[in-house]
Formats: sequence, structure tokens, C-alpha cells
Amino acid sequence: MFFFPLIFNVYLWLYVLAAIVPAVFLMRYIYQKDTVEKEPAGLLGSLFLRGILAAGVSMLLEGIGETVLNYTVPETGSVRHTLILAFIVVAVVEEGTKFFFCYRRTWKDPNFDCRFDGIVYMVFTSLGFAAIENVMYVFRYGLGVALPRAVLSVPGHMGFAVVAGALYGRAKDYELRGMESKKSSNLLWAYLLAVFLHGFYDSCAMLQTSLSSVVFYCFVIVMYIVIIRLIKKESASDYYMR
Repeated sequence: MFFFPLIFNVYLWLYVLAAIVPAVFLMRYIYQKDTVEKEPAGLLGSLFLRGILAAGVSMLLEGIGETVLNYTVPETGSVRHTLILAFIVVAVVEEGTKFFFCYRRTWKDPNFDCRFDGIVYMVFTSLGFAAIENVMYVFRYGLGVALPRAVLSVPGHMGFAVVAGALYGRAKDYELRGMESKKSSNLLWAYLLAVFLHGFYDSCAMLQTSLSSVVFYCFVIVMYIVIIRLIKKESASDYYMR
């Protein structure tokens, strides 16, 4: 009887590790790219936890949104229904909660003094979100979903966050320079571009047609190439915003 709890715990940890290792790997990658000044571990940990909180809030809001959608656009599975679900219900909510919790924690933090910090903050928040989402998927559908989600879903969340974070860092820079209109426009575009990328990604995945599948994989490949180049560029050109 002693071995049953032990075996259960081994499988439990196997599932958890399979779910969170991709997020940890990507956080380490972004942390290494932050070359001008490393962010405090406590701040990064709090952002990761806020990403988990954002996932919980998103689940609640998406449930409400999907109920309203099914009532107002009853043709479930139609292209119209899928696009609204992907862009308005999922992308708007998930990117909104991540952006909200990241902004609340970091915007006035004195550690936010380098432009690349915007990418670091957004990525750590998004990967907290992606990690807990991954845990739920792995426990619900089994280890078979761990690999595809490790190479698609988790890096996808990071990709949306890198685009938003680059603009987020610019917005902070403009604020410190007293350029309020540019600050506001960069914050707005940070959110809108993340929503667009997330919505396009999800709509292609949800439509499940031959064409949408081809578009999806082409989009993922192009996005990954662009994101890696953007990270390298922003890291190499980072500076203190003072």
C-alpha cells in the first residue's frame, strides 16, 4: 500500500514537469537576453504568479463571453462564430488580463529603467499564464498534448508578449521623456497587436480546415523567426531610460 501514493506522486510530478518545463526554458532564455541590468528575482516571480492569476480571471471572463456569444451567434462552429470566439472572447480577454496585471505591477516600479525590461515583464507574466494553462491541458488530456503545446502554445504566448513588451518598453521610455501622446499610443498598440496575433493564431487553430492548418503553420514559423530577431535586436540595443 505504501507504493501507491508514491507511484501517484511520481506521475503527478511527471505531468507537472511536462507542463511547466517549456515555460521555464523560455523564461531562462529571455532572462539571459536581459544584458544591461538583470531584474530582481522577487519581481519576476511576482509577475509569473500574476500570470497564473490572469489565467484564472480569464477563465471566468471567457466563460461569460462564450455564453453570451452562443446566445447571440448560435451557429456554433461557423466561421463567424469561430472568429468572434478567437478574437473577441479569447484574445481580447487573455491579452487584457495579462496586460492589466503586468501594468499594475511594473509600470511604477523603479526597476523598470531599461527598455528591454518591457519584454522581460510581459514575457514572465505571459509564461505564468501559459504554464498554468499547460498544466490544466496536460492533466485533462494526458502527456500526449505536452509536446505539441511545448512547441506551439507556450512559445505562442511568449511571441505575443515579446511584441507587446517591445512597445511597452518604448511607452515607458516616452513617458520618462515627457511624450505623453507617444506613450499612450505605444501602450494601445502593445495591447492591440498582441490581441491580433493571438486572435489570428487561435482562429486558424480553431477552424480546422486544410487551408487554415497551412496558414497556421506558416504563421507560426514566420512569427517565431520575427520574434527571435526582435528579441536579439531589442537586447542588443537596450539602454537605461534616464
